[in-house]
Amino acid sequence: MLNRNSVFVLDTNKNPCDPIHPGKARKLLSQNKAAVFRQYPFTIILKEVSKPTKKYRIKIDPGAKFTGLALLSKANIVWCAELEHRGFQITEALTKRRTLRTTRRNRKTRYRKARFLNRKRPKGWLPPSLMSRVFNIESWVKKLCRLAPVSAISMELVRFDTQKMVNPEISGTEYQQGELMGYEVRQYLLEKFNRTCVYCGAKEVPFNLDHFHPKSKGGSNRVSNLVLSCVPCNQNKDNQLPADFLSDKPKLLALIENQRKKPLADTAAVNTTRWKLKEVLESSGLPVEVGSGRLTKYNRKRLGISKSHWSDAACVGVSTPNTLNIQNYQPLLIKAMGHGSRQMVKPDKYGFPRTSPKLRQKSFYGFQTGDIVKAVVTKGKKIGTYVGRVAVRKTGSFNIKTKTETVQGISHKYCKHLHKSDGYTYSFGELVKQKTVNFVQKVGQVLDTPVQLSLFDISELTTETKSQTKRGQHTKKFDGLDGEQLSLF
Repeated sequence: MLNRNSVFVLDTNKNPCDPIHPGKARKLLSQNKAAVFRQYPFTIILKEVSKPTKKYRIKIDPGAKFTGLALLSKANIVWCAELEHRGFQITEALTKRRTLRTTRRNRKTRYRKARFLNRKRPKGWLPPSLMSRVFNIESWVKKLCRLAPVSAISMELVRFDTQKMVNPEISGTEYQQGELMGYEVRQYLLEKFNRTCVYCGAKEVPFNLDHFHPKSKGGSNRVSNLVLSCVPCNQNKDNQLPADFLSDKPKLLALIENQRKKPLADTAAVNTTRWKLKEVLESSGLPVEVGSGRLTKYNRKRLGISKSHWSDAACVGVSTPNTLNIQNYQPLLIKAMGHGSRQMVKPDKYGFPRTSPKLRQKSFYGFQTGDIVKAVVTKGKKIGTYVGRVAVRKTGSFNIKTKTETVQGISHKYCKHLHKSDGYTYSFGELVKQKTVNFVQKVGQVLDTPVQLSLFDISELTTETKSQTKRGQHTKKFDGLDGEQLSLF
């Protein structure tokens, strides 16, 4: 069997049962003892009452852009996925909306005043871009609890030390007081760059504080993103990216990049949401186990598992078993798309309407934007089969976004539902490779050694195993949104 991802099962009362092997699910469907309940994740519903016999644990590896999800039953992986968040898209959308409203007020074309003194943020408030990550994980935990008899949750509760990440050698007073202790920002940069322009090396001239990565292209106001620049260089650079402005000076670009500190937006997002996520998971009523990032890395190295978001999730916490076989498991890739915009009229860059107001009706001919459909066109210029997300129109002429292109002008008569819109889009990842680890004689020596780093050095403990395939047998590739769950049905 090329892929061993289990199929979720519900009984006739929609109570969760033990997930089953895909072969058994095919047999139940062919014998008309079950029906397809949903496509992603693939779930069947029985025509009789059944009860679960095992207990399952959800494991979560939260991140700023991606979150790993794994469902385990003791030492067996049942299901795995990688969830892609849209927090930074929300940030950009809110920034754009704020900019348009500000420009309209400055032109006095908007009567409503800015509201800020009469608003109060509740305790524990987080920005929408951060809460979207928490809500995505919460919704998928609830979904898995409806599809499988989950009895416990494990999550990685990690706190990144940003000062150590920026400067691994920092210690003592500098670590306690910070790099700007006793400085103003301008004075700090003058001393840091020795009163010299970083682009041309000019001295004893008027200086500007330049955003090395322009704010208009995602740069921040962090001190690490500020450099000292003379007025001509600052004007010549404008809002160009460093790679474009210093394209003829690669050595200078490398030098400045080495002195700069890496952006910490992802790190800050994880640090800020970790306790909120734990609070949300505990509200489910299930016991929540937390684990450190170091323990996750140790478990992954100990088991000889290649690094990925979902494999890290499978190794979270002390509940990780001594053996864990992940060979030939293919993660479900989940991407958060949102449920559309509430904005009735789209504005141009000046803030004036550029389209007519959209209709309040969302569904046309039984289809809604975001549904995953399969269209088999039998005549016309666009003969073929198309599978993907659909964008509906009142006229009945839909657009379908496939894996490679967007096909326009497909009639609703050719479309067939595969999956109703739920705010996400789905595809499938790569089959996972795994190393076999021999711990018969080495584990005791590694655990007894006083050197901590040797815990993560398994170069002597791992051996690559080559898969033996019969002549004529080929590895099957999965094409993502092909309308079939892992090509099993």
